[in-house]
Amino acid sequence: MDILNKVRNYREAENDLKWEGTFSEFLDIVKERPEVAQTAHARVYSMIKSAGSSNKNGKKRYHFFENEMFGLDEALERLIEEYFHPAAKRLDVRKRILLLMGPVSGGKSTIVTLLKRGFEQYSRTDAGAVYAIKGCPMHEDPLHLIPSHLREDFFEEFGIRIEGSLSPLNSMRLEQEYGGRVEDVLVERIFFSEDKRVGIGTFTPSDPKSQDIADLTGSIDFSTIAEFGSESDPRAYRFDGELNKANRGMMEFQEMLKLDEKFLWHLLSLTQEGNFKAGRFALISADELIVAHTNETEYRSFISNKKNEALHSRIIVMPIPYNLKVSQEERIYEKMIHESDMAHVHIAPHALRAAAIFSILTRLEDPKKQGVDIVKKMKLYDGENIEGFNEIDVEEMKKESSSEGMHGIDPRYVINRISSAIIRKEVPSINALDVLRALKEGLDQHASISDEDREKYLNYIAIARKEYDEIAKNEVQKAFVYSYEESAITMMNNYLDNVEAFCNKNKMRDPLTGEEMNPDEKLMRSIEEQIGISENAKKGFREEILIRLSAYARKGKRFEYNSHERLREAIQKKLFADLKDVVKITTSTKTPDEAHLKKINEVVARLIDEHGYNSISANELLRYVGSLLNR
Repeated sequence: MDILNKVRNYREAENDLKWEGTFSEFLDIVKERPEVAQTAHARVYSMIKSAGSSNKNGKKRYHFFENEMFGLDEALERLIEEYFHPAAKRLDVRKRILLLMGPVSGGKSTIVTLLKRGFEQYSRTDAGAVYAIKGCPMHEDPLHLIPSHLREDFFEEFGIRIEGSLSPLNSMRLEQEYGGRVEDVLVERIFFSEDKRVGIGTFTPSDPKSQDIADLTGSIDFSTIAEFGSESDPRAYRFDGELNKANRGMMEFQEMLKLDEKFLWHLLSLTQEGNFKAGRFALISADELIVAHTNETEYRSFISNKKNEALHSRIIVMPIPYNLKVSQEERIYEKMIHESDMAHVHIAPHALRAAAIFSILTRLEDPKKQGVDIVKKMKLYDGENIEGFNEIDVEEMKKESSSEGMHGIDPRYVINRISSAIIRKEVPSINALDVLRALKEGLDQHASISDEDREKYLNYIAIARKEYDEIAKNEVQKAFVYSYEESAITMMNNYLDNVEAFCNKNKMRDPLTGEEMNPDEKLMRSIEEQIGISENAKKGFREEILIRLSAYARKGKRFEYNSHERLREAIQKKLFADLKDVVKITTSTKTPDEAHLKKINEVVARLIDEHGYNSISANELLRYVGSLLNR
């Protein structure tokens, strides 16, 4: 079977990556590839950077999070540039716990999971290779074998700083197994694995009365006391706590702020000095990224407690808000549906967009800028062009609403309601109206929503419905206009003739009488108004069209219906407005005649072939748009 061959190939590839040698041979590797000696924080940053990045509008997008995190580019850029990057350079932020704070289902745990999975994969590459003293339960850095008094000499020769002391267990092994000969100590390549507890640790708080500190720092193995004679013999200690096993990699604290104080105090020394206390030993060195996540309410409660001041000063808080872009919210839902058992259900185009519009509206704050309502703000955030506003306006709005995205409806609620819509409808197809109806009904069951918020959210559902109505009419408009393509081309050519005469200040000639006349301002405005071109902006728009027309002519190319996106949209809307009566009759006639039936079939076929509908959702769309036009 093919799958067994793949398992076999993977096992062989894993075996090929293994390496074992003496400390002396390991130093040859360090000389050739100094990156193997990088700290845990530097390794995380190198891992993220190795996936590549791109710049758009002066903002950096890291590809490491691509296809997994949507609409959080700014938050992720801040996380990388303000925490991981300086930490990789050994600046003081690496001595801080990274605390991701944000609303439920906002992506905090997903970020941590991606870092853990990324660590596992990166440790299997040449750039991310990690080496440890063989047989060490803490996977200790072999460079700890270099005595303290020789580390300056080592830095001069290798250009690498060594931090941390050799652990009690490896100090004993060095003397007893190797006779103090550092160069003979065996070193092996290790591979991070959360399942095997190598370089990745996870700690979850439980009942404070029953949870043992040994879960973090390891414990004495009482069965070996008789053999080794003392509890302070490192061989009688199990170095199997989460802090031990996370050494060289990362440690995740789930719900860290719910931990009992005795657990949190261990983190003070670990973050500041890079060591922690375990059993009856001297401080044990550990190099690990400590990352935790919490919600805003718990964090506010934590910092209000004066007893937590010492720990609070060792925490860097990174806000992880909800996504605020409709297009990215759609991608979140698509991903969640793809990963579920609902992937076979046909979800009509724009159904998820309608849900996304509702979700984003609940997360936005009312705009303070004059001339902007919440819908315009939503569209500007999503990168839509709105006349009179630019990128600077968007940045200003974000600054005046700094806590935006820390509240509102979470993606899980939306997916739960979509699931409800699918089950209720009992057909393998749902549309935007099904989704919005389910969202509305679900508000009564949402225990955490206040009456005031519920009223606002009902209004947002109404706005989402209104936005969908426009989308639905545009879909049908496009499908109908294709059936009247000759009329669209005629209208476009007529408009271009008038624009050319207007810009060149020429007269036009009536094709029937030959009489000279002024360009048809009424015709041009009737088309331009369809896409919101104002009286003040009409001249610039027409000149832009003429420049495009001239450019095509110079290249010997024909200016066609699709040559200018906004003009095409304007022509479609104008033609649709002119055809509105025809569309009304065609979409709402219960017993259409042969001509109408042919037109309906053409439109349905185009909706299926060109727009992603199936026969059920296409016919539902036509009926719905027919009802809208007949109101």
